[in-house]
Amino acid sequence: MIDVYFWTTPNGYKVTIMLEEIGLPYNVIPVNIGAGDQFKPEFLAISPNNRIPAMVDHEGPGRRPIAIFESGAILMYLAEKTGKLMPQDMRERYGVIQWLMFQMANVGPMLGQAHHFRRYAPQQIGYAIQRYTNEARRIYNVIEKRLQQSNYLAGDYSIADIATYPWLRSHKWQGQNLDDFPHLKRWYQAIESRPAVQKGLAVMADQIKRPVTADKEAWETLFGAKQYQRR
Repeated sequence: MIDVYFWTTPNGYKVTIMLEEIGLPYNVIPVNIGAGDQFKPEFLAISPNNRIPAMVDHEGPGRRPIAIFESGAILMYLAEKTGKLMPQDMRERYGVIQWLMFQMANVGPMLGQAHHFRRYAPQQIGYAIQRYTNEARRIYNVIEKRLQQSNYLAGDYSIADIATYPWLRSHKWQGQNLDDFPHLKRWYQAIESRPAVQKGLAVMADQIKRPVTADKEAWETLFGAKQYQRR
């Protein structure tokens, strides 16, 4: 059995979508990041960066448990464990890995900054909003150009697409309109329609409540001084 330490974020949904795609059974362990569950010692023992998702595969290599944090590493592990959604051919394999790294280094961090300054920041800072909205558009254009050449980011549907799609679901928060990116929109709709994607996105959907900006305690936990305490 696989335990998934999860909350309803783009990075969390990468893992539930992946597990639904490959058909492995899993147990969801909620980590309420607005309430500070990510700072509990038992979670930090698995995810020392106090971020979700994290995973424990109780039947890991050698049939011994293995704990993994960082969503990209989790996707790679699950692909290797099952032989699915990442090719064995070295050239094709690194085609997937490079787009996965693009998501980890660009899509997540930059779109996350766009979310923060457009939606969560206590003051509207024009420079930051413009900078990260423009960076989001640049990233969308990179993806659009790639998808002019290929149905999916690395040729066939893969962990690169699973990693990227959840971050683009909040395109309005990032100041983007999918109609401006027709090839990206076609790809987005194709992934959105996959049954495994829909099942992965249904996990704990009832926990998506009012925005963090309306909950002072949650905002302080996620973005205030508590984040930076030494542990």
